[in-house]
Parts: sequence; structure tokens; C-alpha cells
Amino acid sequence: MLERFFNIFVLSLAVFCCAARAQSTGDEIAKYREMLADGNPSELFEAAGEDLWLKPMGPNAQSLAKCDLGLGPGVVDGAFAQLPRYFKDTQRVQDLESRLLTCMQNLQGIDGQAVKGEDFGRGNRKNIEAIVAYVVTHSKGMKINPPMNHPKEKEFYALGQKAFFYRAGPMDFSCASCHGAPNQRIRLQDLPEITTPQGAALAWGTWPAYRVSSGEFWTMQRRLSDCFRQQRFPAPVYTSDVTIALSVFMAQNAKGGIVQTPGLKR
Repeated sequence: MLERFFNIFVLSLAVFCCAARAQSTGDEIAKYREMLADGNPSELFEAAGEDLWLKPMGPNAQSLAKCDLGLGPGVVDGAFAQLPRYFKDTQRVQDLESRLLTCMQNLQGIDGQAVKGEDFGRGNRKNIEAIVAYVVTHSKGMKINPPMNHPKEKEFYALGQKAFFYRAGPMDFSCASCHGAPNQRIRLQDLPEITTPQGAALAWGTWPAYRVSSGEFWTMQRRLSDCFRQQRFPAPVYTSDVTIALSVFMAQNAKGGIVQTPGLKR
């Protein structure tokens, strides 16, 4: 009887210590992020992106100063807060990266298909990532408010919702496996519940972000591509409909939240 009591005591003590250690580690991670946030390295990418936005490039030697991100040619203030959205000229729902790719093709004459074949952090894809950092900064502190008026926007939301809950692959995973329930975490990283407004705002509103672990700026397209990898799914095509649909699903769920990007991630 005494031995049984002792075993229960030891087990309880171990659980308490683990919980305390996890809470302590979480607190330290929060402090670490707070210290880094004073000089978020995303600022370097933002500065490079501003230069690229104004620099004549491509076969047409044109800048992106006339690129229409949804609020008129050249307008960046508040543009990201209202994306993804339907664009009449392409007859497609587009996120920020796919829209920038359209502008690079139409204004600068850059081969969009070639960009889709590049790796993240390389070539014109790298330029897009820097421009994303520049554009999203001009929506920081604004309310997330993508439109949901056009039938295509509603269609993409439904597709994104279906993709979010779709289970497949050798691990039988879905996006919802990690982001469809409260109080989940992985490697001491809290996983926001994207089916709720608060969780969606936390997820959508803090990406794109600088990843400390990789020393690189990650866009949402890159984040989603890595999610597919972790689920053991085939890599999605850059700016494909499924990635944009998932972005529509997240952005709409986050509506009314605050844009906090560029974020800072582990």
C-alpha cells in the first residue's frame, strides 16, 4: 500500500514538473520573441521589396508602380487587408503573390510559368517574397476585410473549407488535424484553431513572417507548401487554386481581426 502511494506521488510530481517546465519554456519563448520583435529582420526584406516595387525590371524594363492589388493602380496602403479577392482582368480569385505574379507578367514581361518552376528564396520568386514584405507592412494594424461578394470568392471559400478538412496521405492528415481543435501544440508551438475567428486571425494575421529557425522571410504560399510537406502530400504548384482557396478560407474566418504581419516565428 505504501509502495503504491509512493508511485502515485512520484507520478504526480513528474506531471507537475513537466507542466511547470512547459509553462516556463513557453514563457521564455514569448520573452525571446518579444526581444527580437524590437528589430524584426523582416524590415530588411521590406526595404528590399520597396526598391523592387519601384525598380524597372524584366524584358519591358518597367516597375510595378502601376500594379493594381485591388484598390487601384499603385495603391499598397490597405491592399493586403482586403486580399484574397476576385480580379476582373484575370477572372480569378487571387492572393497577394499570384497578383504580383500577374503584374510582373503584364507590366514587366516576366515569364510567370518560369517563376512557378523556381524554388522559394530563388530568382524572381525571391523578389516576390521581398515585395510581399513591403506590401503587407502597409496593412499592419488594419482590420482583415477581404470581400465575399463575387460567386468565385464564395466558390473558393467552399473549396478552401473542403481542402482544410480533407484527410489523405500516408499519415491520414488534414489541415484540421493540427488547426481544427483548441489547445493543440507541436514542438512547444501553439497551433491556432483556424475554424474560429480568434484562431484564424492569429494564424492569417501574423503571416507572412520572418522564420528565426531558417533565417528567411516566409510568405503564406511558402507556409502552405511546407504544411503540405508535413502532411506528406505532394507539393502544391506555386499560386495554385488550392493554396489560394485555403487562403480565402483563413482570411474570411479571420475577418474583423487585425493584420499583425510581418510576424516573427521560431
